[in-house]
Amino acid sequence: MKALNLYAGIGGNRRLWSDVEVTAVEYNPEIAEVYGDLYPQDRVIIGDAHQYLLDNYQEFDFIWTSPPCQSHSSMRQNLAVRFRGTPAKYPDMSLYQEIIFLQYNFGGLWVVENVRPYYEPLIRPTIDLHRHLFWSNFHIAPADFTKSKLRSAQIPDLQEYLGFEISKYKLSNKRQVLRNCVLPPLGQHVFLCAQQNMQRTVGESAAQQALFKPEVLSALAAGSTPAPLPLM
Repeated sequence: MKALNLYAGIGGNRRLWSDVEVTAVEYNPEIAEVYGDLYPQDRVIIGDAHQYLLDNYQEFDFIWTSPPCQSHSSMRQNLAVRFRGTPAKYPDMSLYQEIIFLQYNFGGLWVVENVRPYYEPLIRPTIDLHRHLFWSNFHIAPADFTKSKLRSAQIPDLQEYLGFEISKYKLSNKRQVLRNCVLPPLGQHVFLCAQQNMQRTVGESAAQQALFKPEVLSALAAGSTPAPLPLM
């Protein structure tokens, strides 16, 4: 499977993926360096994930994209803007642009991740799971994950919770970088749901192709019952 991991950060969602060839796109060079050290087998591109999706989506089997979430965040709006004087801002519509783009243009499997917003989502999500909304073209099963008080957690707690050790890196706002991570078991869960969907689709396709084998078509034309197809 060839996967595209957009707005990759340090790769919380990707940490427990296996049997996959990953291209990751991250615009911040310092964060991209950490990602590259954590996943040396991945291809890491420093650039605009939104544009990269538009230019390269056809090269992949699976796409995970996590567009910027701050302008949608209920915590930012309901706490920082309302009570702390943080300037209000327009919601970043790249979130919905990418959902619609993938819905109508991408033939593979895709998932878009974001936070629970302070408004009613403009496009209904596939599932609300562990403080995240997911939009996808495959079934994501409900699941329970260990919860953490991320709002008050400090860097050592976040590193332990996420399973990352990035103390040696000099990142600006390291705590926010960690808070931006998707919990690795959650990322693994979504990825496994995509893999299962892909395997099921391949099996169904093989069964359909078997129906058009010459011996099957001949038996049908003669009015006889063809031999049972092998179970997939």
